[in-house]
Amino acid sequence: MPKAADAVAPADLRSSALTDDLSFLLARANAIALAAGNAALAEHGLKARSYSVLVLAAGDARPSQRELAEFLRLDPSQVVSLVDELQSRKLVERRPDPSDRRANVVVATDAGRELVATARDAARAAEERVHAQLTESDREALATLLRTLAFPED
Repeated sequence: MPKAADAVAPADLRSSALTDDLSFLLARANAIALAAGNAALAEHGLKARSYSVLVLAAGDARPSQRELAEFLRLDPSQVVSLVDELQSRKLVERRPDPSDRRANVVVATDAGRELVATARDAARAAEERVHAQLTESDREALATLLRTLAFPED
């Protein structure tokens, strides 16, 4: 039985010059992983972007909406919509930023932290399925390389 990625990539396209383009390969791998993650998170009423905001809000960093937008590389208006949706579900709260009264920080509620704990298992299982053909060593090397690209040293 063909894998999902093979089903949409006939041999004549898979041998094109585009498959030597690192940006294309990253984008395609991201699309495959995103589809799997969104499918796994759907049972929790989340998608990858809302899950990402919720995970960050459940941590100790207490990010502002601006910080969320910068870290997730999203337009600030997208973050506002994501936070609005999570807040309407009582999963996060906006609280005044103690260091800047003009800004709010986004903090997960108890319900939000509980949802993160259960949704994390679904997200990790989807990640495992997407990366099943990689060895543990390959996964670690890929994560190291992607961190280097995602967070270049200034």
